[in-house]
Amino acid sequence: MNGMVWLVLGLLLFLGAHSTRIFAEDWRARQLARWGERGWKGAVSLVSLAGFILLIWGYGQARQAPVLLWQPPRGMNHLAALLTLVAFILLLAAHVPRNAIRARLRHPMVLGVKVWALAHLLANGTLSAVVLFGAFLVWAVVDFRAARARDRASQAEAATAGSPDAPTPSVMATALTLVLGAAVWAGFAFWAHGVWIGVRPLG
Repeated sequence: MNGMVWLVLGLLLFLGAHSTRIFAEDWRARQLARWGERGWKGAVSLVSLAGFILLIWGYGQARQAPVLLWQPPRGMNHLAALLTLVAFILLLAAHVPRNAIRARLRHPMVLGVKVWALAHLLANGTLSAVVLFGAFLVWAVVDFRAARARDRASQAEAATAGSPDAPTPSVMATALTLVLGAAVWAGFAFWAHGVWIGVRPLG
């Protein structure tokens, strides 16, 4: 079985495990009731881990015999680096309580995945890269739309029930998000990416 097959299989498992709220909300609710929250999260985590291992393995194998679809223009890696900085800040914003980025965007992690995938598509023109990062980009777009639809439904219910307003965002929390995001990005861009992926995006 070649690397592309493993890559596609891994993507199906990993992204599929994270797509039940998009395509099968009722089925997901039934499984939660049946298995309990811990059991459901455990099953999703196992499928996600298996998919992640397969897609990493498949992408690594496919990179050994790359099929070039297009040649990224000069300087595109620098644009990709800037976009990944934004992506890391968005990812951190999903975890730092009371930051203004999360309050404004609502789903910064999904947006971070979208920006990350777009950055890598711009800087890579091989078939395996287009399949990998293109799949994540499409998934992030669809997932964000589904999440925003759920938000609108929740806001309508909250307005009807007279629920209290969300806490006011903190300036300190927002500043911490920006600093931590930039620090993690720097560590990954200048060191970890080369060690783990074998490519140094900034030389």
